[in-house]
Amino acid sequence: MSGPAAGTAVAATTTDVVCLGESMVTFLPSQPGRLADVPSFGRGIGGAESNVACALAAAGHRAAWVGRVGADGFGDHLVETIASYGVDTSAVRRDPFRPTGIYFRTATDRGTDTHEVAYYRAGSAASAMSPANVPYEELFAGRILHLSGITAALSGDCLALLRELTAARPGRPLVSFDVNHRPHLWRGGDADASVLLELARRADLVFVGEDEAEEAWGIVGAEAIRAAVPEPSVLVVKRGSAGATVFASGLRQGPRSSNAGEAEVVTHVPALRVDVVAAVGAGDAFAAGFLSATLRGLPVRDRVRHGHLMAAAVLTVPGDLTEPPARDHADRLVALGDDAWGTLRLGPGWTAADRASEEVRTP
Repeated sequence: MSGPAAGTAVAATTTDVVCLGESMVTFLPSQPGRLADVPSFGRGIGGAESNVACALAAAGHRAAWVGRVGADGFGDHLVETIASYGVDTSAVRRDPFRPTGIYFRTATDRGTDTHEVAYYRAGSAASAMSPANVPYEELFAGRILHLSGITAALSGDCLALLRELTAARPGRPLVSFDVNHRPHLWRGGDADASVLLELARRADLVFVGEDEAEEAWGIVGAEAIRAAVPEPSVLVVKRGSAGATVFASGLRQGPRSSNAGEAEVVTHVPALRVDVVAAVGAGDAFAAGFLSATLRGLPVRDRVRHGHLMAAAVLTVPGDLTEPPARDHADRLVALGDDAWGTLRLGPGWTAADRASEEVRTP
C-alpha cells in the first residue's frame, strides 16, 4: 500500500483518538548522578504519542496506538504495557529485521545542563514506518489523529508518512500535531525548522511551546507564533509556568476549510503551581488533557485547565505516565473560579480523589 486512495472515506468511527509514533523502552536511574555512575536502572516505556494514548485510555476514552516495534522482547514489553492501559494496539506492526528503540536517562530535570539521555534508536523498527507499510484504515478510523514532529525526524520515510497523513483530503479526521522539537534527532541544517512549520500549518489542532518556537523558528511570543501558523483552527501555545494561550476559530471534524469569516477567540489560562517530582512527560499529558476535553465538547478554557491538570498528575510522579485524576474530581477543579484556581497547589498523591482535601492545598 503506497498511501490512502484519493477520496478514501473514513470508516465508521469506533475510536476517539488514534496516535501514531515511536515508543521506546526507557531505563530510569536507580539514583541521581551521571549515567557513568548510576549502578542500575528500572525499566519503563516512553514515547510522546503512546504517552498520549495511554493517558486518554486511562481517562476513559477509546484510544489506539499505531507504531512499529522489533520482533524482540523489548517490543513485547512495549505492546503489552501500552495495552495494559486500555489502549488498542492491534494495528502495531512487528519488524523482524530492525530492533525496538531504547534509551537511558538521568534523574535530573531535562532542562538542566546535568541531564543526560543516551538513545539507541538509530535504525529502529519505528524509523522504517513509511506510506507503504502503515494501516491507513486504522489510522483514519478515529475522530482525531494525533501526530508529533518527533516522527518526522526519524527518517525520510517517516517524514513522507507525516506529509501523507496531514495532506488535505475528504474524510480526513481532525489532525492534532504536537511540534515536539527535538534538535538532537535531526540530521543538521535548518531542515527541522522548515519541516515542523510545514506540518504544523497542515494540521487542524497544534500544540507548540513558546520556547521551542523560539528555538526552531526564531519566533518570540504567542501572537507572532499565530501569525506564522495561521491555518490551524486551534493553536495552543504552551508558555511554561505562565500558562497557555489558545487561538481558536472553531474545530474542523473533516476536510480542511478556510478560516475566512470566522472570528478568532484568544484565551489565556494560567498554569497551576505544582510540587514537581520529575519534569518528563508533562507536555504529552497536557495534550491528552486538552484532547480529552475537546472530545467532550468543553469550552476552550476548560480544555486548557484539563491539560494543566493532566500535566500536574505526571509532574508529581517520577515517570512519564501515571493514573490521571478521576473525571469528576478533575471537573470539580476545572469549575473553580479564577481566584481559587490561582491558589491551587498540587503535590504528589493529589490525583487520589479521597485524599484531595489533603493534597490540594493553598499556600
